[in-house]
Amino acid sequence: MIQPKTFYDLLLKHGTDFFAGVPDSLLKNFCAYVTDTAPEEKHIISANEGSATALAAGYHFAIGNIPLIYMQNSGEGNMINPLLSLVDPDVYSVPLLILIGWRGEPCVHDEPQHIKQGKVTCALLDAMQVPYEVLTDDEEKLPSQLDVAYSYIKKNSAPYALVVRKGTFADYALQKNTLVKAEMKREEAIEKIMLSSGKNGIFVSTTGMASRELYELRKKHNMKHDSDFLTVGSMGHASQIALSIAMQKPSRPVYCIDGDGATIMQMGGLATVGTRAPKNLVHFVMNNGAHDSVGGQPTVGLQIDLPAIAKACGYKKVYSVATKAALEGTMKEIAESFANGTNSLTFVEVKVSKGARKDLGRPKTTPLENKKAFMEFINND
Repeated sequence: MIQPKTFYDLLLKHGTDFFAGVPDSLLKNFCAYVTDTAPEEKHIISANEGSATALAAGYHFAIGNIPLIYMQNSGEGNMINPLLSLVDPDVYSVPLLILIGWRGEPCVHDEPQHIKQGKVTCALLDAMQVPYEVLTDDEEKLPSQLDVAYSYIKKNSAPYALVVRKGTFADYALQKNTLVKAEMKREEAIEKIMLSSGKNGIFVSTTGMASRELYELRKKHNMKHDSDFLTVGSMGHASQIALSIAMQKPSRPVYCIDGDGATIMQMGGLATVGTRAPKNLVHFVMNNGAHDSVGGQPTVGLQIDLPAIAKACGYKKVYSVATKAALEGTMKEIAESFANGTNSLTFVEVKVSKGARKDLGRPKTTPLENKKAFMEFINND
């Protein structure tokens, strides 16, 4: 295994002192070390991977050094546009090192949402003509591998990628792990929302812990899962799935369970939801200021006013709750509005603590099974 410090120090020797990206579970130990070690002006946990690419380009333009961006391979799609239209040698020719966590690597067990991405991770790099190597897990071989990478980057003023397998980096615990003062855990909040919704309510939950917790909660209460669309991939897009369903099923309550990191990643979606303003959509954002599913790296969720942003985008009713009592009161108001026909597009920020229980399970159904049951449920008017 590679010690995060060893890798970081070698990057500095090659002149890479700026880091931007979206945390990944396979990179969490390295990301945690960067968070603890790099100066604040030299490390930005970006809204999405495309933003990270642009941040890196800006840094190079200002300083001239070679920046590094990091991401899970699911973020390659977000990166493609700025990678090809900004930093590519045929455009502005930006020297750049890319670190990519290889979820869904062929012949390595992983969750279903990572299977296709794992198959095409390297093919996408080939298609974009970005040379790459799989990062070694041998510290003795690491210096020479980085020499090759930086030789190409400097000679061609172009990007080069290192693809990272599971278990490549040794453990490192995040020291700047700021505790979020919140009365509720995310699972408790989701449970209250779930139990306060009507029998014909439609749920769309975001990727990561939220969907896993919703699935487990249905099992805990002996409920069926067919009312829930578990968006196990496509981070940031759950609200758009929910919006489209709400517009097509205007007589059914639609509840979107979102996260702060996901909401920020595709914040433009709030404007689309707000301007369409379906009366039957309730958008919950579980805000713990962290990318909880991939190591607890911070987001800016608690540094910005998400309810104010939602209101500015056109949401009609906006709430921010931090206690069980406040959430219960808000859910009662929402239920009453659906009962008496005064419901309108609603945004609810729910402040929750970081972390999840260690024995949290995963959905037992496949995505296709989830889709089939869900479509049957929502079309049973």
